[in-house]
Amino acid sequence: MKLKKGIKDLVAEAEAEIETISLEDAIAQHGSDDLIFVDVRDVRELERDGMIPGAYHAPRGMIEFWVDPDSPYFKEQFGHDDKTYVLYCAKAWRSALTAKTLKDMGMTNVIQFADGLQAWKDAGGPVAQKEKKED
Repeated sequence: MKLKKGIKDLVAEAEAEIETISLEDAIAQHGSDDLIFVDVRDVRELERDGMIPGAYHAPRGMIEFWVDPDSPYFKEQFGHDDKTYVLYCAKAWRSALTAKTLKDMGMTNVIQFADGLQAWKDAGGPVAQKEKKED
């Protein structure tokens, strides 16, 4: 099957339109009252690999619904126009696509940080464990 655009193309297009801060800046600014870190990974990844302390989990498959105030799934966590939302995932691919989608929806206060959670961990950024839910 020949695709018109592959994932690399989509991520590159998104990265050209969104703001990305460096991993070092993200670590340095972690804990700032002006930033809300948002993890867009699947819950199983959070349970397996941990997450940035204080980050809000908004899975890639639901975030558009959670951001839209007209959606029945709207989450108040996304009602802060005075804060910057810093999206991240494992490798900064899903976060780039998500940031572009939110920008397309009209959010001007959304960015991502470069390289994703593994790079964050490798650089010594703090990580907390996500509790596993019992079935």
